[in-house]
Amino acid sequence: MTADTPAADRDGLLATAVRLRESGRREEAREILVSLAARLPDDVEVAYQTAWVHDTLGLEAEAVPYYVTAVSGPGLSAEERSGALLGLGSTYRALGRYPQAVATLEAASAEFPEDAALRAFLAMALHHVGRGKEGIELLLGLLATTSNDPQISAYRPAIEEYAKDLDATF
Repeated sequence: MTADTPAADRDGLLATAVRLRESGRREEAREILVSLAARLPDDVEVAYQTAWVHDTLGLEAEAVPYYVTAVSGPGLSAEERSGALLGLGSTYRALGRYPQAVATLEAASAEFPEDAALRAFLAMALHHVGRGKEGIELLLGLLATTSNDPQISAYRPAIEEYAKDLDATF
């Protein structure tokens, strides 16, 4: 905390901004968060919430530095960290920064191997860097392991085999 932003003020402002974002009043939330982030530039939680609100407003380029700060140090819960990494990787992809998207999402998927959403976004990013086969294999693996659809379940063994190598023949 800084001298002009006691912990109680920080927590109250952060909670207010999150409520505003969740209720659809994103621009008001953004104003609070940008001001708070300026006063607390190393606060990873404030940075994460500031990045998130920029993303929801379609301000991806403005979200990036906040996401970078959010994932640069300790302080986020595992759920928040995986969300921040997904947000950063997805934002890089949306901005056409495909190699950065792949690098971010590969590292995030290694850190959080159980997070299927990270792998889905990684598959999209892989497509953009010419690694589409790998992306499809990743998506097939996700489909096989996460679908409850009875028709998918019936073919799960075959789908899992193709997920290992799409070009294989059986």
